[in-house]
Amino acid sequence: MSIMSNLVNIRILFAFRFFSSLIPAYVIERLFWEERGMTIQMVVYAEIIYALTIVLLEVPTGMMADRWGRKRMMVASALLGCSEFVILLFATEFWHFAVVVFLAGIGRSASSGSENALLYDTLQLQGKASSFEKQLGRLNACDLAAAILAALSGSWLAARFDLELNYWLSFGSALIALMLSMLLAEPKAAEVGEGAAAGGKMPFKRYVTESLRFFRQNPDVRLVVLSGMVTGTAMVYLYEFWQLYANRLEVPVVFFGALSTAIMLLQLPGSLLAHALAERIGRRTLLIGITAVFVIGFAYAAVSRDVAGMAAMLVVCLFSGVMEPVVSGYLHHRTGSATRATIDSFQSLGANLVSMLAGLGFGLFSARYDVFGGYGFIALLCGIFLVWLIAAGRSIAR
Repeated sequence: MSIMSNLVNIRILFAFRFFSSLIPAYVIERLFWEERGMTIQMVVYAEIIYALTIVLLEVPTGMMADRWGRKRMMVASALLGCSEFVILLFATEFWHFAVVVFLAGIGRSASSGSENALLYDTLQLQGKASSFEKQLGRLNACDLAAAILAALSGSWLAARFDLELNYWLSFGSALIALMLSMLLAEPKAAEVGEGAAAGGKMPFKRYVTESLRFFRQNPDVRLVVLSGMVTGTAMVYLYEFWQLYANRLEVPVVFFGALSTAIMLLQLPGSLLAHALAERIGRRTLLIGITAVFVIGFAYAAVSRDVAGMAAMLVVCLFSGVMEPVVSGYLHHRTGSATRATIDSFQSLGANLVSMLAGLGFGLFSARYDVFGGYGFIALLCGIFLVWLIAAGRSIAR
């Protein structure tokens, strides 16, 4: 693959991520689900199905990506994304939504390790692997820009038209993402080096053993990845239920687009500056500081139950954008190309295990104390991990 081809590949990947995130349905998703008869606990059960699907399929799809190609898995993911919106347009029962999140879990499993592996190997062929955090931050910023546009249009459309219109527009965006995924080029394994060519012939079992050996021999990587899992789980439940939090505060739905925009816009600086902050402050200090912000922010949101609580969640969003580039960069710089997608999939597997287990606590606390209790549980989870991170974080490289 030539340098020019590499550049085209990255640009297509940016466009793919943009249209994959241009989903105006998300801004009214929970309201739409409630309108169709879904309770908070049902939504949590759906989230558990989603996470369980990823738990079962994340590593197998990562191995498939390493053995058969990252592009194929991304095309499959985009195709499943189109199917989800078709089903949602006609969903009226819990099992309909369960099928949707099941397909979403398969799609997410197929793409999660593949995207980062394809990006890193493309950069490696250019001799620019050290810029992975910067490029991943820009990719995340691209996601956020698309999501902001979707939120602004989605809330306005939801206020003026039927809620289903947003889902039709989202389906159109998913179709464009599918077409773009077909234009991606697969970096040649032999050119990437580090045994990638041989890696393509490895037995499936060896992908697992090599990945487990990698995590076993690198305790610092385990801790950094776990920090991403915990804070990532916290953000999952912020994304999923902020609409209900705002609804309990009697915020008119017409302002939901502005709130969704603020949630995403505040993450942009962290995504773009993550690489610089990690180099200047140090990764250990940065991870501890961000986790502490999560603890304080979610605890205040749970206790205050007012506009100030919503503001606290926005502060959490301001710091959250730093996490993924720092965590993924720390992981990929220490990973060989032959098992890159599999190891990244193990990271996503762990994140969804944590999310699934946290969902049980979030659901129980929400059932008793409404959504405020759920966020109190998230604050407790982050607080317990913060104590561990401070005690065991000395091994994390600066």
